[in-house]
Amino acid sequence: MFFPHLRRVVLWSCSALATTLAAHAQAGIVLNTTRVIYPATDKEVNLQVHNTGTGEILAQSWLETDSDGPSVISPLFAVTPSLARLPGNARQLIRIIYSGEGLATDRESVLWLNVQEIPQTARENELQIAVRQRIKLFYRPQGLVEDPLKAAQSLRWQLSDGHLEVTNPGPYHVSMIKLSVARQGQVALKEDSRMLAPGARVQLPLKPMKQSGPVDLTFISINDFGAQEPYRAKVSGEQAIEAYRADSRPD
Repeated sequence: MFFPHLRRVVLWSCSALATTLAAHAQAGIVLNTTRVIYPATDKEVNLQVHNTGTGEILAQSWLETDSDGPSVISPLFAVTPSLARLPGNARQLIRIIYSGEGLATDRESVLWLNVQEIPQTARENELQIAVRQRIKLFYRPQGLVEDPLKAAQSLRWQLSDGHLEVTNPGPYHVSMIKLSVARQGQVALKEDSRMLAPGARVQLPLKPMKQSGPVDLTFISINDFGAQEPYRAKVSGEQAIEAYRADSRPD
């Protein structure tokens, strides 16, 4: 008698949880961009937050540094409003203002913008989940003459002691997804995503293989507008080369 009753309770609980989660999934905050570019010539930049749900929410916004250790809230920028109340289906403009000092002047800097929905007081038997959006903010000082849309093309690739070595000689960050290296059809390296900082030099270990010779490199770069640009190259250890757009012919 006890076990059938327990089974009914468990099934009801799972059903109620699924219903609550499904209802909550219909709500939430949505940003109108996947990244923020902040040219030094602009006094401020902004983005829009949209409450796609029907109920009122609180949206909290802040900037964090991107470091190897724990993230630190950046005092170099003002984010306003840092806390906004949004009725259902409402939109809010978030302004970001740089203090004017503290960041590098010869290369691009990157920080993380967080926009989090603060759950309201839950009703009985209701599960609430805090949803946070996290996107990159790129600050670009004056005087950078290179074209940021060609940053991925300027990367230098070379084989070195069982590694794929990549150097970013430019002043901009390069964001990549679906990085893949293969030799004669056998995969030697796969990475879902990677970001190369200005001036960075990184060695990526390759899977040991019996075959030798050059490797086929492919990756997708994410540009300023969030668009995906495919690149490819045949890399050897003789000299560093640049990848070319997969939808165009190499030089």
